[in-house]
Amino acid sequence: MLHLKNSILNGERRNILIDKGLFVSTNAPESVPDAEETVDCAGAAVLPAFFNAHTHNAMTLMRGYADDICLDEWLRDYIWPFEEKLTPDDIRHGSELAAREMIHTGSVAMNDMYFDIEQTIDVTRKYGLRALIGITVMDNHSLSESRKKMDFVVNEWKDPTGGRINLAMAPHSLYTVGKDNLVKTAAFAREHGIKIHIHVAETRLEVENCLRDHGMTPVRYLDSIGVLGPDVIAAHCVHVDREEWDILAERGVTAVNCPCSNMKIASGRFHYEEALASGAKIALGTDGCCSNNNLDLREEMKFATLLAKVAGDPTLLPAPEALKWATRNGAEAMGFDSGLVEEGRLADCILVDMSAPAMNPCHNIVSNWVYAADPSCIKAVICDGKVLESK
Repeated sequence: MLHLKNSILNGERRNILIDKGLFVSTNAPESVPDAEETVDCAGAAVLPAFFNAHTHNAMTLMRGYADDICLDEWLRDYIWPFEEKLTPDDIRHGSELAAREMIHTGSVAMNDMYFDIEQTIDVTRKYGLRALIGITVMDNHSLSESRKKMDFVVNEWKDPTGGRINLAMAPHSLYTVGKDNLVKTAAFAREHGIKIHIHVAETRLEVENCLRDHGMTPVRYLDSIGVLGPDVIAAHCVHVDREEWDILAERGVTAVNCPCSNMKIASGRFHYEEALASGAKIALGTDGCCSNNNLDLREEMKFATLLAKVAGDPTLLPAPEALKWATRNGAEAMGFDSGLVEEGRLADCILVDMSAPAMNPCHNIVSNWVYAADPSCIKAVICDGKVLESK
């Protein structure tokens, strides 16, 4: 049992009690003798922790390795050759760097798409984080290994954390996975009740090639073959028209905006106007460190709101909505009842130092958190009712 004493919640001083990984009271007494630990949070605000809805954790190993290069050359000559040389030990090391960075910047969960998932699973367990971990499927990238992992889901999978890890099927994209494997992968995921994580409409070239090969755009194509549904997390969704946004909304798909990556590799600007008008579910992700170059989801919130407004409407994507994308929406997409500091929810939160210069003056705490703060404002990160260590 963890007792957060004298914290600030929604502008009021509150004592918060956490037990068995849940917020059991947000109006607890000053003293809780049975608490295993009491943390005096005087001067600290409690905010929901971040859920990074699209990552490639081990790509921390490529941070700064191939910057400022055109996408085709970047993938062909740098990223893919680098990845071919990675060993399971490399992937573990990269995943540990990612775990430490996410804790340092306020994230308690990631939706990861990469290889050697055993390494990511163990790192997630070790650092006390949550994760949706994808079994990556690519037509030309060890399909036998993917099938082996699929058999693992059916016959052997048991969450070593007791509920902090969910599995997903992760067909990489339309340009790396053909129709047959897309359909089979989606069917497998639904048969076993797990999520589907896929890149969708990230670049204009992807859209052009989909039109050439299938006579329709990526969202329409995925819908036509029955892949889209409320269990799908679609990363990027940069080049999506209004009708496609309506399709995504109707199917209950969660689209993940990755503004920093989209800018850095010149994928384009997320169509905030159409996305918000459609009512589609939207979360935030950083993408991998080779195209960002960090895993700071608070920074992602700020860039998302500024990019929304740059087209001319300063009211588009206000700070509270961006915070919801980075917290509650990401948690729901990954299958966790979290992202809000409420009784009965999973006990995931951040303690923010209200004496930090970036948090003062405090006319509006959410605005300060989205537009002004940085990781130095974070006093502690709590996941599943436990204070995490980033070392």
